[in-house]
Amino acid sequence: MNSKRTAEALIDGAARIIRGKREFLELFTAGVLAGGHILIEDNPGLGKTTVAKTFAKLIAADDGKPLLFKRIQFTPDLLPYDITGVDVFDPESRSFRFVPGPVLANIVLADEINRTTPKVQSALLEVMAERQVTIGSATHRPPEPFFVIATQNPIESEGTFPLPAAQLDRFMMRLSLGYPGRDAELSILEDNPAEGDLHRLEPRLTLPEFLALGKEAAGIFCHAALKEAIADIVRDTRTHRSFLLGASPRAGLHFLKAVKSLALIRGRTYVTDEDLAALAVPVLAHRIKLRDPRAHGDKLIRELCLARINGLKTL
Repeated sequence: MNSKRTAEALIDGAARIIRGKREFLELFTAGVLAGGHILIEDNPGLGKTTVAKTFAKLIAADDGKPLLFKRIQFTPDLLPYDITGVDVFDPESRSFRFVPGPVLANIVLADEINRTTPKVQSALLEVMAERQVTIGSATHRPPEPFFVIATQNPIESEGTFPLPAAQLDRFMMRLSLGYPGRDAELSILEDNPAEGDLHRLEPRLTLPEFLALGKEAAGIFCHAALKEAIADIVRDTRTHRSFLLGASPRAGLHFLKAVKSLALIRGRTYVTDEDLAALAVPVLAHRIKLRDPRAHGDKLIRELCLARINGLKTL
């Protein structure tokens, strides 16, 4: 199997719907291949929901159909069991049976996740970290692969509940689509891909191919010096005077997995410093808190990463 060609088939399929966002799709695909959950934060109407629907269609399950996709619209009146599922009493059998919630799917779209209460947000913690849901004394597992794609709109503050640090730390990356370029916008106006092409989109990968690709990504070589750079960048967020809360050890693990996947997508069998530079902000910036709310976390993370990378070049 040509790994780069297989990954490109996935990205090319997504690019038919998500126009003019090749770099975004590369980073998003790297996160998915690494087994991570993705938080997409951007203005309304830029295609956040469409991204999740697109990737669900691009991977064929064992029966040839797309992966199981479920969408949860988060609202203030949502309850935890609306997400996880619940035991209900069956009068005929005189016993309880489990009715699975939408979180027990391959791809779960948590739409406007900051619209619901912290109690409901916490219902996702177990399944995102441990790939399981516990209801009473029984444990239920989602199918493989499993990943959560969550969206939130940063400009909307009224009626929202900011995600706590424990929830944010479960997301491997936070990405933004941004506005399309002029050519891409003209293309969108021409045929509205989210309405037409999305319904006709055919799978580009089988499930075994996708799983094999993720396994191969995990085996990509990362030099000890680059691993040290990752550890130092993560530790810098804990010691730098501008940060009130630094990144966790989980952030370092996510960073390493993500750069390996990106290297695979870019056709290499090894990680480079360019991979670190591309992923430092998406992997780390949403996990930290700044002492000065006016400061820019993305800029500070980028500076820390570049300083460590420049240090490698002087060795």
